Amino acid sequence: MSPLPSAPSRFLVAAFYAFTPLERDTLSLLLKELPALAAQETVLGSVLLAPEGVNGTISGPDEGVEQLLQRLRSDLDLGEAHFERLQVKFSRCDRQAFRRFKARRKKEIVTMGVPSVDPRARVGTYVSPADWNAVVDDPDTLLIDTRNRYEVAIGSFEGAVDPGTESFREFPEWVEKELRPLVERRAPARIAMFCTGGIRCEKASSFLMQNGFPEIHHLQGGILSYLEQIPESASRWRGECFVFDQRVALNHQLQPGQHRLCHACGLPLTPEQRAMESYIPGVQCLHCKDRFSDQDRARFRERQRQWEQQHAGGQ
Repeated sequence: MSPLPSAPSRFLVAAFYAFTPLERDTLSLLLKELPALAAQETVLGSVLLAPEGVNGTISGPDEGVEQLLQRLRSDLDLGEAHFERLQVKFSRCDRQAFRRFKARRKKEIVTMGVPSVDPRARVGTYVSPADWNAVVDDPDTLLIDTRNRYEVAIGSFEGAVDPGTESFREFPEWVEKELRPLVERRAPARIAMFCTGGIRCEKASSFLMQNGFPEIHHLQGGILSYLEQIPESASRWRGECFVFDQRVALNHQLQPGQHRLCHACGLPLTPEQRAMESYIPGVQCLHCKDRFSDQDRARFRERQRQWEQQHAGGQ
């Protein structure tokens, strides 16, 4: 997929992943050379590298983003299966989506904590965005949002089950404690899952199949592909889609939405929540007003003061 055609927004954002074996020497070389390439091309963002593959989101000029993606394509041993190709979702923004560039080595490119799960061995049935509405509308479908609680809270598909997890590591435990009894009670014809860009569902579907759940389907390309391809008038999506960058959340046009982060706890806030008395920019919000110590809050205030000074000075 090539970058989006000409648009008024200055920065191109690329979210990508691939499950493909990454040898130690290649991994080490990329960790060393990607930051230099990103600096040269004025690209910011985050790239996670692990023996199982790569996962990242970057932002910058079109040419710079493409140069970094091309470097990954040339160094990774990519295959023909969906999860083995470098899956890329593009969007645009008027301001840089990140503050710096980081390339980090991880045990997993999306952390579930179950070493036996491998999308290269088995994975669920992909459902294209064009066919997703029919799956969602079918009463025999059990629809599951595999994202975390704070992501689900600002937007999801109609009728989706929210596992209420704080991290993806909690998903396997939720499956055994909550999902298995739910499936036994409802006996759905299929389970359909979705996530932001598709990567979590690669592992979630593999885990469910490994543990005896039949008929597992998941949204190909995730929510971002659905919002890109399906007109809002026909959409089953409600709300905004949380993203892990400075945009915080995207609307149906893949433009930054109304949510902003609390820079104390990192959770997204609506305009109404930012208008509450409990909200102090950079210091606390309704989610964390009782969570931090006075010493923490003093540190947060100083950090906010420094940020406001830099912002006022145009730095």
